[in-house]
Amino acid sequence: MAKMMTKPATIAALSQKANLSKKQVVEVLDQLIALATKEAKNGFVLPGFGKLVLANRKARMGRNPQTGEPIKIPAKRVLKFRITKTLKDTVLGRK
Repeated sequence: MAKMMTKPATIAALSQKANLSKKQVVEVLDQLIALATKEAKNGFVLPGFGKLVLANRKARMGRNPQTGEPIKIPAKRVLKFRITKTLKDTVLGRK
């Protein structure tokens, strides 16, 4: 299995492809993360890549894995990332 790309490897690859310095790429990525963080509560879309959405999880019953005792898991809000269908199909080799 291939190794996951590290942050420095991602920065180097983007720097080379976009003809930008590594410092500029780091700044763009930092600004993108800051914008996504600020806008996540309203939904944040990266066209062609995916979107961040807030979802409500209902309360449910679970089990303590050590004792097997039933426990109540409270309702909560979670942040999810939904990848675009086109990207998912490309990565998974679907037509």
